[in-house]
Amino acid sequence: MLDHISIGVRDIAATKRFYDAALAPLGYSCLSASDSSLGYGKNAVGLWISRVETPVPDDAGSGLHICFTAPSRQSADSFHSAALAAGGRDNGRPGLRTDYGEGYYAAYVVDPDGYRLEAYCGKTG
Repeated sequence: MLDHISIGVRDIAATKRFYDAALAPLGYSCLSASDSSLGYGKNAVGLWISRVETPVPDDAGSGLHICFTAPSRQSADSFHSAALAAGGRDNGRPGLRTDYGEGYYAAYVVDPDGYRLEAYCGKTG
């Protein structure tokens, strides 16, 4: 349904350091970079990040979050650890979320700009 999503941030260099670290365990990398934008994905860009003057305010009550596919539970765990080490905040330790469905394994963080991120793996084991 979606080709890509775009978000705005204040500091492209700091954002690149965070997303390079957080998304590497999931198999995603920066496929496009300039002074004003970044593009992340595996085979094609699915997440565009642009430098803007007024990013979306950090609002935990908004319901806005971005969920990345994790190829394994271990990669979701590594996403969480890497994101925290790169300046993110914990928003839910890695683990099963049986209230979301059987086998729903996820980890949650908040990036330095306040965007809530999830790494989800539906595979068992």
